[in-house]
Amino acid sequence: MVNDKLLHDKRTHDKLAHDKLAHDKLVNDKQMPDIGFPYVAQADARVLILGSMPSRKSLTQQQYYAHPQNAFWPLMSELLDFPADLVYALRLKQLLAKRIALWDVAHACVRQGSLDQAIAMDTVVANDFAAFFAQHRDIRTIFFNGRKAEQVYRKLVLRQLDSHMQSIATHLLPSTSPAHASMNRAEKYLYWSIVKKTLESQ
Repeated sequence: MVNDKLLHDKRTHDKLAHDKLAHDKLVNDKQMPDIGFPYVAQADARVLILGSMPSRKSLTQQQYYAHPQNAFWPLMSELLDFPADLVYALRLKQLLAKRIALWDVAHACVRQGSLDQAIAMDTVVANDFAAFFAQHRDIRTIFFNGRKAEQVYRKLVLRQLDSHMQSIATHLLPSTSPAHASMNRAEKYLYWSIVKKTLESQ
């Protein structure tokens, strides 16, 4: 019993020491983590669109997909038939009215710049999806906005969920980021049209 307590104490000490070293490294390297946004969702949401982490432009403006070259809002306006020039709050209302929820997989991470490739995976803290799905029980489909979102979700989130939450259907869609330039907006629209089809079938 005493040996077990000593082992527990040593492990606790080692973890605290590791956490302190990791924190000190971030501070010394001046690498402060980016912190993402709260989700946008109503209780009746049926579709969840997940990005990886908001871009620096989005963080500065405190808006999802704020980069002017990001195709997300133009695609949503086409798919859901609302004016592309609506103010941000009204665009969000359009999504909510169609029972679409919006979030990112990562709550926090360290990265250099805004590119997904720049995310240091060992610094990623995932959002609390178990709590989210418990409060949004009508979610039937998850759409990943780009491969990094899917990768982080499968690595850090999926195994932490119960079997019902793990069974939610998922679809990988091409990133709407301007960095994903190998595909133009018209081509991305063909893939993203599955969001509208999914909503119409539910």
